[in-house]
Amino acid sequence: MNIGSYKLSSKVLLAPMAGTSDKPFRMICREQGAGLTTSEMVVIQSHLMNSNKSKYRLDFTSEKSPISIQIAGSGADELAYSAKKALEFGADIVDINMGCPAKKVCNKLAGSALMKDLKKVEDILRAVISSVEVPVTLKMRTGWDLENRNAREIALLAEYLGIKSIAIHGRTRACRFQGDVEYETISKVVEAVSIPVFANGDINSAEKANSILKNTNASGVMIGRAAQGKPWIFNEINNLVIGNPKKSCIYNLEVHGIEAIEAQQELILTHLNYINDYYKNFNESSEFKSKIRRNTGQPLDLAVRIARKHICPYFIQMVEWGKYRSLLDATLVQSDSEQALKKYIKTIEIAKKHFNRLLSYNDQTIFLKKLFSYTNKTGDIAA
Repeated sequence: MNIGSYKLSSKVLLAPMAGTSDKPFRMICREQGAGLTTSEMVVIQSHLMNSNKSKYRLDFTSEKSPISIQIAGSGADELAYSAKKALEFGADIVDINMGCPAKKVCNKLAGSALMKDLKKVEDILRAVISSVEVPVTLKMRTGWDLENRNAREIALLAEYLGIKSIAIHGRTRACRFQGDVEYETISKVVEAVSIPVFANGDINSAEKANSILKNTNASGVMIGRAAQGKPWIFNEINNLVIGNPKKSCIYNLEVHGIEAIEAQQELILTHLNYINDYYKNFNESSEFKSKIRRNTGQPLDLAVRIARKHICPYFIQMVEWGKYRSLLDATLVQSDSEQALKKYIKTIEIAKKHFNRLLSYNDQTIFLKKLFSYTNKTGDIAA
């Protein structure tokens, strides 16, 4: 499958997520088989370029091509300027954000608020496409609200103007992330256009991804929140879609058991290392020295703060490790097994809170290794 001249290695893509799809996470997801990893949305305007946040959001050095940068804004000229600047930061593909439902974004008439004004949509698409010579893609929702679903109309306009692919979150802006996903609306868009269409929304397993691909005839799927704490979902989907047996994914707990747990643990430590290696370069800025930890008065490193956000979702997987091990222990009667599992889950909950109080990368690494030793039943974890 191609987006413009770029051939994607997989039909499973990482969704652009503000505050989540940063460089370390994109690298992890690419390693796990994501065919394309789009940046979190950026506003590339001259008055914002000196901030630390802009610098670390716009660093794509050493990332695999194609590099996709998502731009956000409310005006045609503003977005055209951002598109041209995105090329300077290495963009092979420019993605336009018309899907973000966040109130602070929509209040500025950006994100999914743009879908309310078809004339503005047309002006923006024309301006951005004419300003760059790389493929331009579009991320949107099914409409502004249930009474104003216009994804099909916008998709037809986008294809006519030269958009190279469309990703659709199957809910309206009003629905945000609540209620059922409108896969039937995505299917109607697929039928209406000939460019690639990617289905997005509540795709949280390989089986569901495969079903949605078959039922919507979408060119691929875009994974967002389900990749947090489980980036190997790309690996699982790829293997199922191309017909490989479950054993092809080493992270599959059902098939590989203890070996899968060990592989997941290694990936978590790798992700933590990527975060530290990347964000430690930004810790000296006064912008972040001002972030003081409430209880101790110590400055909180940016790398530590980012690690808390990205590593904590993995604790959900740690609960699954305990459930798996409780099934293996044939020495326990059912009542004892249930009690042991409850104790294990409580320990994981306490461990998560403790992780969020750690102040350095070294402390985070040591703690996770001790926690893994506990979950593997080869040691104990300190209080």
